[in-house]
Amino acid sequence: MKTLVLSANEPNTAQIASDILKNGGLVAIPTETVYGLAANGLDEMAVAEIFAVKGRPQDNPLILHLWGAEQIDQFCHHIPQTAYDLAARFWPGPLTMVLPAKDCVPKRTTGGLSTVAVRCPDHALTREIIRLAGVPLAAPSANLSGKPSTTTAQHVLDDHDGKIPLIVDGGNCRVGVESTIVDLTEERPRLLRPGGISPEALMEVLGDLVVDKAVTAQIDKDAVVKAPGMKYRHYAPAEPVVIVSGSREKAAAYIHRHYVPGDRVLCFEEELPLYAGCDPLSYGQEANVDTLSAGLFAALRELDDPSVHQVYARCPVGGGVAYAVQNRLKKAAAFHIVDAEVEE
Repeated sequence: MKTLVLSANEPNTAQIASDILKNGGLVAIPTETVYGLAANGLDEMAVAEIFAVKGRPQDNPLILHLWGAEQIDQFCHHIPQTAYDLAARFWPGPLTMVLPAKDCVPKRTTGGLSTVAVRCPDHALTREIIRLAGVPLAAPSANLSGKPSTTTAQHVLDDHDGKIPLIVDGGNCRVGVESTIVDLTEERPRLLRPGGISPEALMEVLGDLVVDKAVTAQIDKDAVVKAPGMKYRHYAPAEPVVIVSGSREKAAAYIHRHYVPGDRVLCFEEELPLYAGCDPLSYGQEANVDTLSAGLFAALRELDDPSVHQVYARCPVGGGVAYAVQNRLKKAAAFHIVDAEVEE
């Protein structure tokens, strides 16, 4: 199979993509978060192909991408008013909601669960593709399972050239980390994954929010999860990643003591001079966390190199988008964190 790459600016791209999707094929689509590997979310065979191409575990649920809030009740039932309140505030945008699924949504899409995750992406062409296809699109991130997510069309081509018929090139993803996921099926709303919508912003609408254990720690491999990105080691290069916390000076001292040739350092742009001789790579500015969000996965993909032995990573602190960056780095490191303030 030859993989075609079409610009989002080409006049026929949306129609070509929607035709492939209607016929059961896969298309890599751009969103504001990351590129997604999309199929007709109501077609079990097409959804099965997503799992096969990505090498994705079968119990890892997929997100249904809609063109607007008016579609929610087509695929979900017992929808609380808070779902519509959140959609009015944050859609189109990087927010996914978990709701009870109607029978029309295949169990293969939901990971065998009675719930389904839905979102409306903030990319005009992708919403047009969904509208023309006439079906919701199941679309996990377009990377090979477990690897760093794809934030450019080239990243998708690197992983799937010759495996899928079409990649829609919408440029670099603006947010750069996957959507925030909130579960609305319980008595209290529950944050399952942080992302481009901060917990603080959610609280302004919900007034209450529980943070799931999967956000802050590795959960058991046998656990049943309601959303992607909760259970398995995600977003990671092949080599081990160690997060080094603490002040700039203490962290740099710790890394210099332990660094050996073949290691790499993933750090903030402001810290690059501290890691001279340690092969550092910046993924953005600590003073501008949006640059860290946008640059994280591209940096992790650059570090996914057989010649690299280990990565020492610096992680932002605080809430907002920084909270999402923390989550992705901790997942990449399998929650292996060293506190340079106390470690020698």
